[in-house]
Amino acid sequence: MPSTDAGTGWFEYGVTIGAEHRRQGYAAEAAFLLLRFMFEENRYHKCQVWIFAYNEAPLALHRRLGFVEEGRLRELVYLSGRYHDVVMIGMLADEFARPHPVTA
Repeated sequence: MPSTDAGTGWFEYGVTIGAEHRRQGYAAEAAFLLLRFMFEENRYHKCQVWIFAYNEAPLALHRRLGFVEEGRLRELVYLSGRYHDVVMIGMLADEFARPHPVTA
């Protein structure tokens, strides 16, 4: 379930896919369906996602979906003996709608 703020019109989510099921399009499909539901059905204005900077696969996926990098929090998380940057990416409803028009 995504985190939401209906008052300001934004939401965020995360996707975790088990190692044996990666690279089969499940994350892309889940993200797309959630974005369509939240933007078209619930009329949210913005989505933001936080991704570890070293995690290139989800960064690439979200860029393909149309997300834009909005910021980088340097060495925000300490994990496995070292600090890691977190990238914040975002997408506005109209940025999603342009390449994905509403289907009647």
